[in-house]
Amino acid sequence: MTARRLGRLALTALCLALAVDQGARAEEGAVLTGTLKTIRQRGAVRVGYRESAPPFAFLNKAGQPVGFSLDLCRGIAADIGRTLSSELLQPGAADWESGIRMVLVPVAADARLPKLVSGEIDLECGSTTATEQRARTVAFSPVFFLAGTKLMVPGDSPVASYRDLGGKTVVVGAGTTNADVVRRLSTQAAPPFSVVEVPDLATAYATLASGRADAFASDDILLSGLVATQPDVRRFRVVGDYLSYEPYAIALRRDDPAFSGLVRQSFERMAQQGTLTALYNRWLIQPLPTGVALNLPMSPHLAEIYRALGSPD
Repeated sequence: MTARRLGRLALTALCLALAVDQGARAEEGAVLTGTLKTIRQRGAVRVGYRESAPPFAFLNKAGQPVGFSLDLCRGIAADIGRTLSSELLQPGAADWESGIRMVLVPVAADARLPKLVSGEIDLECGSTTATEQRARTVAFSPVFFLAGTKLMVPGDSPVASYRDLGGKTVVVGAGTTNADVVRRLSTQAAPPFSVVEVPDLATAYATLASGRADAFASDDILLSGLVATQPDVRRFRVVGDYLSYEPYAIALRRDDPAFSGLVRQSFERMAQQGTLTALYNRWLIQPLPTGVALNLPMSPHLAEIYRALGSPD
C-alpha cells in the first residue's frame, strides 16, 4: 500500500471518527438539554413538596418529608440518575446515588408552580391537580390519583352541602383548585357565603378547629388524610357531593420534551414493575406513620389509568 493511499485511508478513518464523535455529541446534546442538563451541572434534582398534604406529601413525627408523591419522585430521580450515570458517577461508584442527590424543598400551594417555572425546583411532588389552565405554564406527568373537592364541617353542623353555607364562612388553601371552585359556588348560596384563603392545609384546618370558619373545602383524600394525622379531627365530618374533579400529577417545566419523556418513561417503568400499585397500597390502604389506615381501595378509573401505563392485570 502506497503512502499516498495510506494517507487517504487515515484521513477517511479520521473523518469517520469525527463524524461518529460529532453524532454522539449531537445525540448527547439532544438528551442533555433543559432540566436534565441543569441537573447534571448541579449534581442534584430539586424536588418541591408540601408539608401538610397527607398521604401524598407531609412531615412524619420525626419531621421528615414522606408520602406517596415523594416516593414517586424518588422513582423518577432514580431514572434521572441512571440516564446521567455516565456523566455523574465518581470513579469506583457503585450506583447512581453516589453521583446525584435529591434535594427536598418545601413549597406552599400558591408558590409551588412559580418555583417550578423559575427553576428553583425541578419537580413538584404533592397533591397538584393537572388542569388545562395550569398546563399553559407547566407540564404534567401521567395522572397517579383521582380526587374531588368536598367539605369538612363540625360534627354537629347542619351543613350537608354547599347549598347550606349561606351567610357562613368557608376556608380554603390559597392557590388551590378548591379555592377556584368554592369561589364560583359562593354566589349560588342564599345568602352568599364568604371564602377565606390561607397559606396551607394545616392553617385551614386550624381555622376550622378554632371556630373562625364554618367549613373547610379541600380534596376528599386530603381531608381523609387529616382525619388520619390530626388527633382531634374526629370532631369533624366530611360531607356533600363532589364539587370538582381533581386528577393528581407530578408537575414539571414546560417545553422540555427530553425531561417530559423521561418522566413518562419512569411512570411506565414503575407501572410495569408493579411499583405504582405497591405505592398506592402503601399509602392509601396500609397504615400511615400515625398508625391509622385510610383503607381506600383503588377506583376502577384509576386502575384503568395504571393499566394503560403498563400495570399488569
